[in-house]
Amino acid sequence: MYKLSRSRILIILGICLLGIFFAIPNMLSDTSRLPKWWQPVNLGLDLQGGSNLLLEVKMDDVLKERMSTIEDSVRQVLRESKIRYQNLKAGSEDVRVKIENPNSRTQAISKFAKVDDGLEVSEDGDTVVIKYSDVALNQLKAKVVDQSIEIVRRRIDELGTKEPVIQRQGSDRIVVQLPGLQNPEYVKTLLGKTAKLSFHMVDSRSSAMDARRGKLSTSSRLIKGSEGESYVISRKPVVGGENLIDAQASFQDGMPVVSFKFNSLGGKKFGEATSDNVGERLAIVLDNEVISAPVINGPIVGGSGIISGNFTVKSANDLALLLRSGALPAPLEVLEERTVGAGLGADSIREGVFASVIGLIAVVVFMIAAYGLFGLFTTITVFMNLFLMLGVLSLIGATLTLPGIAGIILTIGMAVDANVLIFERMREEVKHGRSTKDAAEAGFNEAWSTIVDSNLTTLVAALVLFYFGSGPVRGFAVTLAIGIATSMFTSVTVTRLIIASWIAKYKPTKLPI
Repeated sequence: MYKLSRSRILIILGICLLGIFFAIPNMLSDTSRLPKWWQPVNLGLDLQGGSNLLLEVKMDDVLKERMSTIEDSVRQVLRESKIRYQNLKAGSEDVRVKIENPNSRTQAISKFAKVDDGLEVSEDGDTVVIKYSDVALNQLKAKVVDQSIEIVRRRIDELGTKEPVIQRQGSDRIVVQLPGLQNPEYVKTLLGKTAKLSFHMVDSRSSAMDARRGKLSTSSRLIKGSEGESYVISRKPVVGGENLIDAQASFQDGMPVVSFKFNSLGGKKFGEATSDNVGERLAIVLDNEVISAPVINGPIVGGSGIISGNFTVKSANDLALLLRSGALPAPLEVLEERTVGAGLGADSIREGVFASVIGLIAVVVFMIAAYGLFGLFTTITVFMNLFLMLGVLSLIGATLTLPGIAGIILTIGMAVDANVLIFERMREEVKHGRSTKDAAEAGFNEAWSTIVDSNLTTLVAALVLFYFGSGPVRGFAVTLAIGIATSMFTSVTVTRLIIASWIAKYKPTKLPI
């Protein structure tokens, strides 16, 4: 063991130098000029301060919209099948329609079940009830929450917030942690907008006054405008926001506008609609409100266009950001808001560092008292382990939280476990009369399997915490897992290199242990 190959020595030293290199930014006061790949560990909400938002996905609104869509589909089925009906109405959880003729009712039921996946169709007297099954509702809820999390992530990431934490809590809630952000009002405003964009033709045959009197075609609906005016528009959109691939704030005639671009399918639909309706008005609907209803002066081909209105530069940028990130499938309600001050985070860092130093001193004192010179060698490896941990955390862009610091403190104590096993084995070999070199060799070789077993069990526990935990628990699991890996490397490999070099240079006749 004392004759390590040159290549192995270079690999060990290279890994140590890389760890120190990537850990260096954590010791600098100003890292703004450093490249992105060479940055310190990101600090979590509890260390840096910031805001914590608990959002609830409003599933009731999603279900109402689904029921409204099913109502339109049911009406179409009944008309195509020439089935007489009464009192077709969408509720918050189901759609009901009265069909007096039993044969027609049976025929309608078989067709209603095909309107959408997961529908349950039943009879309540002469009324047909259409609703989603419990399984379909749970699948819908999970899908909507997953989509909401992804869109929230896109919107937050575009704001440049450093290392946000966005995750599910329960079945219909989302936790958003924004380190470094002390005023979350702007973020709350952005997250509160669903940004559902669609384009509809304005129904020139009906007026808002006629609609209020009940004289409204079933294919049209009344909707308010952003400036107080009301519009009658077609229910079916010409093209939806799901076909939008880009949106940017720009200027037209010196005024802020939002330019948009569709994908090929959306561009084709938009081009056909504007070609067939020259002279008619096209309503641009955002979050169930008409923000603009310009007249189509000519076909708009190429899949791009302009949204104009009373925009400021900021509101145009905000709208473009919302459209780029996509529409939320359901509104979000802020249930809880907490702000952690930067001062509290600084206190946590100071106390965490103090605890780490105390733990480090205690470990060093014990090892030197118990194993003398070899304890000093272990001290070097413990410091190297800290550098490697910080280097790995910085390299992978991990976020360090208070539980993460606890993981580092725990690792400091665990880092010497392998050395204790090795040194105790060396003592036993010396007692059995083996030579210095043989005793040192046996210490590393014979203790290796025990070291692997003990660290592997701890690693399994860390993986379980990471898989089943969330937030701070995961942070603790990450630092613990990284600490296990780096401590095994330093305790065995680096310590072995130091002892081998010491034996080769001084050729001792007795191990100072």
